[in-house]
Amino acid sequence: MMKKCPSPRARQSTLTGMLCLLLIFNTPAGYAEEMEIHGSNTIGARLAPMLVEGFLRSRGKDPVQHLSNDKPNEKLLIGSLGNTPLQVLVAAHGSSTGFKALAAKNADIWASSRSVKPAEVQLMAGRANLRDPGSEHVVAIDGLAVLVHPANRVNQLSIDSLARIFSGEIKNWSVVGGANLPINLYARDDRSGTWDTFKSLVLGKHYPLHASSRRYESNDRLSDDVSSDPGGIGFSGLASVRKSKVLAISDGDAPALKPSRLTVASEDYPLSRRLFMYTPGDATTAVAKDFVEFVLNAEGQTIVAESGFVSQNPMAVKPDLAANTPPTFKLLTQNYKRLTVNFRFSEGRTKLDNKAQRDLRRVAGYLNREKRSADDLMLIGFADQQTNELRAQMISELRALSVRKALSDFSVHDVRYTGYGQYMPVGMAGGTSGQRRNGRVEVWVRDH
Repeated sequence: MMKKCPSPRARQSTLTGMLCLLLIFNTPAGYAEEMEIHGSNTIGARLAPMLVEGFLRSRGKDPVQHLSNDKPNEKLLIGSLGNTPLQVLVAAHGSSTGFKALAAKNADIWASSRSVKPAEVQLMAGRANLRDPGSEHVVAIDGLAVLVHPANRVNQLSIDSLARIFSGEIKNWSVVGGANLPINLYARDDRSGTWDTFKSLVLGKHYPLHASSRRYESNDRLSDDVSSDPGGIGFSGLASVRKSKVLAISDGDAPALKPSRLTVASEDYPLSRRLFMYTPGDATTAVAKDFVEFVLNAEGQTIVAESGFVSQNPMAVKPDLAANTPPTFKLLTQNYKRLTVNFRFSEGRTKLDNKAQRDLRRVAGYLNREKRSADDLMLIGFADQQTNELRAQMISELRALSVRKALSDFSVHDVRYTGYGQYMPVGMAGGTSGQRRNGRVEVWVRDH
């Protein structure tokens, strides 16, 4: 949007207004381009400013200035698009605040560490469908890290034990194999998408957060306090682990996993989550569209990795298969590495979700970049637990086939595919969560 600097959005500081006045003297027409990103502290504290700086460096000639706003957790970046000055405000007060700003037309981009809620979709329905690929953009993958003091001898917990700890049912570390110490709880505040994710994936509808929990707006501060408390346990985004110890987490009968490049990027880690940017459909400004495209492309995803989050640029990894991995699966994949991409489905069994639509292009780009061909790929489909093995096998093969067909639209033809039924789940079988996580297609690439 083009705005006169003397009349910036009402919440901008006096400092911002002074900077705009300076821009007027350097801009013949007296106008400057503006963009505002509001929402998640997980995204806004570090990732969004890094992405904005990378975008400004790639698009403009002027050096990028980082300026402190007069409000906590807000940053102002000044640069240019070609010869046009551009100022970008990043306000990181929590995912829910970003939606409110977008709905009120006070933000160009809503940064969210959770997916849009049905009520929010409904509230914006007159302007845009926030579930549409043109509005919903997965910008990074994060692992919600469970943090304890470095000297804590507990190494892993189940999601059920984690819920019982944070609800106050389990009050002492000795109950879960630790020292005889009372447990102290650290949690993000109610405005945080990190809290929404933890509440959804861990506490659910049956476990309320215990009233003794200390609440934080900042991931980093929470992690620092946990790392200095021998009885502490908390959760944060993966980029904010700092000096704390990270626990492995299990879901149902699936093996316990720590957040890593592969387990988070593939979303196999039980507390992995997507980080989003939402834009208002056809009303999205040209600058915001250009910025989001930059973020989703390889250059932006490289910055995502540099920030400490997990990028969506595919890479091949030799996975550490669990001890109970079936011999048939070891034989199937013995000459392959696994790409850090999983295809998942939005509804039914074969409709790819918004992230998967983008990942098709990324896989094709990986083959081109690495000078590999479709013959080097293998797709393995999986299903959640079904009424019988034959049904699960059929569903898993149909999923792999749907990805194979979709890849052909990107000139990746006749990829080898197979199904592995309901075996090797990565989450608790049954229910919405099990269907979403276990129903997947893995991508493997021949190990040359």
